[in-house]
Amino acid sequence: MLEKYILAATRKVKADLVLKNTTFVDVFTGVLRKGDIAVVGEKIVGTGEYQGEKEIDCKGLTVVPGYIDGHVHIESSQLSPEEFASLIVPRGTTTIIADPHEITNVCGMAGCEYIAKASQNVPLDVLLQLPSCVPATPFETSGAVLAGKDIQKNIVNDYIFGLGEFMNYPGIINCDPDVLKKAEAAHSAGKIIDGHAPAVYGYELNGYLCAGISTDHECVYKDEIDEKISKGMYVHIRHGSSTQNLGNAEYMTDANMRRFILCTDDRHAADLKSKGHLDDALRKLVANGTDPIRAVICATLNAAECYNLKFRGAIAPYYLADLVAVDNLKNFNAQYVIKNGKLVAENGKALFDTSKRYLPANVLNTVHLKKMKAEDFVLELKGSKAKTMTILPGGVVTGCEIAEVQSRNGDVVLEGTDLLKLAVVERHKMTGNIGKALFKGYGFKGGALGITIAHDSHNIILMGDDNESMAKAANCLKDIGGGMVIVDRKTGEVHSLTLDIAGLMSSRDAESLQRDSRALIERAYGMGVKRDYEAFMSLAFLSLAVIPKLKLLDTGLFDVEKFSFTDINA
Repeated sequence: MLEKYILAATRKVKADLVLKNTTFVDVFTGVLRKGDIAVVGEKIVGTGEYQGEKEIDCKGLTVVPGYIDGHVHIESSQLSPEEFASLIVPRGTTTIIADPHEITNVCGMAGCEYIAKASQNVPLDVLLQLPSCVPATPFETSGAVLAGKDIQKNIVNDYIFGLGEFMNYPGIINCDPDVLKKAEAAHSAGKIIDGHAPAVYGYELNGYLCAGISTDHECVYKDEIDEKISKGMYVHIRHGSSTQNLGNAEYMTDANMRRFILCTDDRHAADLKSKGHLDDALRKLVANGTDPIRAVICATLNAAECYNLKFRGAIAPYYLADLVAVDNLKNFNAQYVIKNGKLVAENGKALFDTSKRYLPANVLNTVHLKKMKAEDFVLELKGSKAKTMTILPGGVVTGCEIAEVQSRNGDVVLEGTDLLKLAVVERHKMTGNIGKALFKGYGFKGGALGITIAHDSHNIILMGDDNESMAKAANCLKDIGGGMVIVDRKTGEVHSLTLDIAGLMSSRDAESLQRDSRALIERAYGMGVKRDYEAFMSLAFLSLAVIPKLKLLDTGLFDVEKFSFTDINA
């Protein structure tokens, strides 16, 4: 093949494909150049003036390398890997660093294997990170456990690219033997380790980095970003549905800009369909004042170099022919997407078939619990003051406020307040565990909301102002095999969306799923959920026990800053 590359590069034979009359981004020098882009097989062989067996006229368009998402959970789209690809490839994303942390917490290694196999038949490189924290903490009940010995066994698999976000930073800093065994296994296998260390500074950051961790997508403060970059880390600019830190781009300078990469982390189907993927991040970055070429470099070359993806992320000879022809560097509307030298999307439409989806039995029927009753959700307090959870709009950081609470017949009174009950119901092993708390300020009234997506162990999370409705919501989620549900107390109606793959994802097509998902979300807003919040996905982060401050697990109320359980009574 090398001979063919060289012959086409030197114009002795025609290239297989030529993008004619392009303006393209030179990510190495940060300038725009003009010329044809010649492709043979999967490789770019040259830029200049070329003829091809097939030619695409790109006059008036700008060509950029295919985008690389530096950290994403496919499961958070609620789509199968095939349908996920059908939405993001036409937007220009050609490579993702995927951490199947969510489905692995439910299904164990069967979840990893499912994502790997389902991704094989789509024109998207899915580089799979073996989840490092299953469960995320030892304080909750998950569907699986990957201990150090399990990481040692599985990290060497060919389909595993690296070790996923190491969110148990206390375990590393405090030298937990089993935690360190995981990092050592990754190094022995020669594989990269992703990070997750919000607000970790100084000597503790030094200790964390001594585990050989390369990245962090949780940075939000300038001093934190400066320190982490100065100590060799790459910092993600994140553009998810519930969690965003596009403001990190404000801290890019000529000196440090090669250490920033883009990611989406968690982005659901409705946003992918209506707004886009990394193309949407690029649009917003440029609109906010980021230099467009600098933004493209973050989405391409920087990510490729971070993850040691040789000959990817640039337009140059012998680089992988992953190319996106966009209308301009303001709107980033993809007109043509080339993956491995083949045209795979045009004018925002996928040119590949996703109707035959891989769906093994071992990722289905994953909701296991007894029939729930109204009395299961009684919340008895010792006094009139209670700790209540809050959440900041647009993020996943929760707060704690002390509220005056009345009780009647051994149960809290919610009428006339802005308080709701929050419950996390264990759904993997039928332990009967139900964590209970109070939540302030969500706005929902008149029944219950429920979802089987609850980061990171993915138990059932419920919110409501009526015990009977909360029980009905839990039972519905069991009956449908997982998903999202609203119970309207006034009408008695139950509205649901089935997520049959591990209670996280749907085996349906993207079009119908995002339509029905949007309808259910709008129903939640109609019942009072404040539009500052993602109606369901904000709920999904209320049990994430590695993000401050107060979280609810199936085993009880948890103070993340103290890393211990706390009493609801204040």
